[in-house]
Amino acid sequence: MRSRLDSKCKVNIAIVGCGFVFDIYMRTISAHPELKISGVYDRNPNRLRSVGSYYGFHMYSSLDDLLSDESVEIVVNLTNISSHFEVTKSCLEAGKNVYCEKPLTKSVEQSRTLFSISEKMGVRLYAAPCNIFSDSVRTIFNIVERGEIGRPLLVYAELDDNPIHLMEFEKVRSPTDAPWPLEEEVYEGCTYEHLGYHLVWICGMLGPAVSVTAFSSELIENKVEGLPSKVGTPDYSVACLQFSNGETARITCSVVAPRDHRMRVIGEKGEVTSDSYRQYRSPVFLEKYTKGSLNARKFQTLRLRPSLGRLFGIGGRRVKLMRNWKSQAVECDQQMRSSIKQRILEWVRRREVYAQDKLVGIAEMARDISENRAPYMTPDFIMHVNELTLLVQGSGPEGIAVKPQTSFRPLGPIPGGETPR
Repeated sequence: MRSRLDSKCKVNIAIVGCGFVFDIYMRTISAHPELKISGVYDRNPNRLRSVGSYYGFHMYSSLDDLLSDESVEIVVNLTNISSHFEVTKSCLEAGKNVYCEKPLTKSVEQSRTLFSISEKMGVRLYAAPCNIFSDSVRTIFNIVERGEIGRPLLVYAELDDNPIHLMEFEKVRSPTDAPWPLEEEVYEGCTYEHLGYHLVWICGMLGPAVSVTAFSSELIENKVEGLPSKVGTPDYSVACLQFSNGETARITCSVVAPRDHRMRVIGEKGEVTSDSYRQYRSPVFLEKYTKGSLNARKFQTLRLRPSLGRLFGIGGRRVKLMRNWKSQAVECDQQMRSSIKQRILEWVRRREVYAQDKLVGIAEMARDISENRAPYMTPDFIMHVNELTLLVQGSGPEGIAVKPQTSFRPLGPIPGGETPR
C-alpha cells in the first residue's frame, strides 16, 4: 500500500508566527513538495503582510480564522517562547496536530497539560529541534551503534555562539525584513534558545539522563543598548548529565565565547567527531585510538597543525555520511525566491556557515501521520528534553545537582537512513 507522501497528495500546514525564524524555515521549502502551506498568521499585521506578499501565501485574519480552516492538518507554531503554551493549547483544543518550536513550554506542568490535551483530542504534538535527523548526526549514531569506538563513555558538546554584544545583531534582517530577535535572545537566553540542539541527539543516543549537575550565570553587562545592564537571564551555562549505563555528557552553552559547535563522542576504543550540529552535512571523523596517535597529541607542532597531525592518526579519518530521504534539502538552493546574488550567498552559507533543514521535522511528522506510525521522538522524549532545558536554564550561579522527574524509553536507531555514497 502506497503512503500519502509517496503519491501526489500533499499535507496541508499553516504557520503561526512570521518573524525571523520563519524565513529560515523557508530556506528549504522547495525540497518539501509534500507540504502545502495553506496560509500564515501573525498578530503583527505588518509582519503578516510582509511574509504574505513576499511568498504569496494566504493570510489568515486571526488565529481563530486559521483554526476554522478544516483543510489544515498541521499547525506550525513559530511564535516567541512566551506564547508557545497558549498558542499550542488553542490549536490542540481545536483538533489540530501541532509542531512547536523549542522549547515547548517554560514548565514541566505546561508540557504535561499539552500532551494530555493532545491525547484527549486524538491529535499529535511534535516539537523542535529536528537536527537529530541530519546526515551528520545519523552518521555519528551509526558509528556508535556498530561499536566502532567501543562502549561510549563521554560526550563533549559545545554551543558557544559568539559574544552577542560584539556582533551587531541589531542590523541583521531576514529576506522579508524581519529583525533578528535580539531582545528575545537576551531576555530568554542562549540555554532556552539553543540547548535542545545538543540534547536531542545526546539523549537520543544515550537514553534519559538520570542526574543533572548544572550551573548558569549572566556574565556580560550592557548586551544591547536600551536594555538594563543585566537582564537576569544566563548567557552562559554548563551541564553534566549522567545516564543509566554510566555514560556522561557535558554541554556548554554561551553567547560569550567565540563560535564553537563541536560534537564529540568518546568511547573505550576511539572517538567520533563533527564540527557543527547546525551544518546538517558537517563532515564526520572517526578516530580509532592507538598508542601512537594518543602519544602524538603530546607534540605541540602536531596540535598546532591539524593536517600534519592527521598523518599520525590525530583526529582520525573522514567517513562517508549517511543519507536520508531529505538529504538534498541542504545540498542546493531550495528557496522559493532567490536572485543570482542570493543564490551565491546561499551557496556560501550552506558550504561555510550552516545548512539546516528546519522543515524536516514537519516532513517526518506528516509522514508519520500519513502512514499512521508512531513518532520517533516520543512525547516522553520531548518532555524529557524540555525538562533538562528548564533545569539547566534555572540552575543559577549556585548550581544544582538533581534527578529529573521525566524519563523515556530509549529511541533506538534513527529511522530512514540510506547507504552512504
